[in-house]
Amino acid sequence: MSDDEPRPLVLEARQLTKTYGSGASAVRALVGVDFTLERGEILVLLGPSGSGKSTLLNILGGLDTPTSGEVRYADHDLAKADEAALTRYRREHVGFVFQFYNLVPSLTARENVMLAVELVRAPMTAEEALGMVGLSDRLDHFPSELSGGEQQRVAIARAIAKRPDLLLCDEPTGALDAKTGRLVLEAIAAVNQSLGTACAVITHNAVIAGMADRVVTMKDGCIAEVRKNPARVAPAALDW
Repeated sequence: MSDDEPRPLVLEARQLTKTYGSGASAVRALVGVDFTLERGEILVLLGPSGSGKSTLLNILGGLDTPTSGEVRYADHDLAKADEAALTRYRREHVGFVFQFYNLVPSLTARENVMLAVELVRAPMTAEEALGMVGLSDRLDHFPSELSGGEQQRVAIARAIAKRPDLLLCDEPTGALDAKTGRLVLEAIAAVNQSLGTACAVITHNAVIAGMADRVVTMKDGCIAEVRKNPARVAPAALDW
């Protein structure tokens, strides 16, 4: 496949709206959003707080449903799916990484990863997943014995152990310094390269857009701009 040839779509959203509340107090979080995520790409979502980035990511990940519009994964319209179907979609196809690591304090890194894949068919071993993010020497450490960046990489290992089609990351470096943040982004890029997982990364840091294949900028619940990067920059080379 040439660089100019479009990749197959993993997700496609059309005319998404999301409104919270009603009447005069209604808040329109998304307004007629069209969005695609291509197989094997890294996409960065930029925009100020309140622009609709997290709302969009939650809908794409099956954590929320739109007020109107459609979200297609394969031949399924997630906007019309019931809660049982959304649960299966999240469990089998989507990995989530958030700003805060949400690790179980009483479990080791290995056990935190194992806990997340108990109901998944043919997952990686915890050792494989943690090795992929550079933590083979931290398998039996508890979260309190790990740095912030190491805890975030455990969270990434937990997310990718199910071999997801999608990795959705909401401000994964937001609580980290630049050096540690680069290590986390390197782990995301390694997952993308090794597994071909489509990755969408929300960030307020425009520098991170350099590692993306495409950059989507949101404003006031709308897509303000979509641009392709001519060449991805390795996270280690990002100039924070």
